[in-house]
Amino acid sequence: MCVLAASIAVSLASGLAMRSAAIENANDTYDSAVKSNQSAEQSFANQQEATAAQLKETRASSAQEKLAKTIQGLQARGRIRASEQAGLTVQMLLQNEERQTANAREAINQSLESARRQYTRNISGLEAQRDNRRNQLQSNINQAYNQIPSLGSVLLNVASTGLSTYGQLLPG
Repeated sequence: MCVLAASIAVSLASGLAMRSAAIENANDTYDSAVKSNQSAEQSFANQQEATAAQLKETRASSAQEKLAKTIQGLQARGRIRASEQAGLTVQMLLQNEERQTANAREAINQSLESARRQYTRNISGLEAQRDNRRNQLQSNINQAYNQIPSLGSVLLNVASTGLSTYGQLLPG
């Protein structure tokens, strides 16, 4: 009978130790995941801020470019008027210069719109990376907690070990 009690005690202690180690491992995984998630969030914020700053600089540069093209167009029209030419030729030259200035500004507007769309795609990509990282961390946490044997499982193993030991002790 002493052998039976010792076998049950060892099995119980072993099962509880394994459960305790699995719980500790799961808690460590959780703590690590929380830190990794904070790091991922900070990285996302930094990348988003850098992308937004880049778009802001592009907008400012485009505004300066448009202003410069407008000024160049006004100067060109002033030179045409100052050339002392008259009639239809002057009108055609002025319209041509206006068209060129408008085309240059429109090209700048299109580039700016393209930059805005690229910004939106970049942010979507950053969000997808962050969400993917979060999902991976959550999966790691779930796997770690799923490795914890239930108390019922530990007790069933102890009972099984006890019955097996009892069966071995029976004569015969």
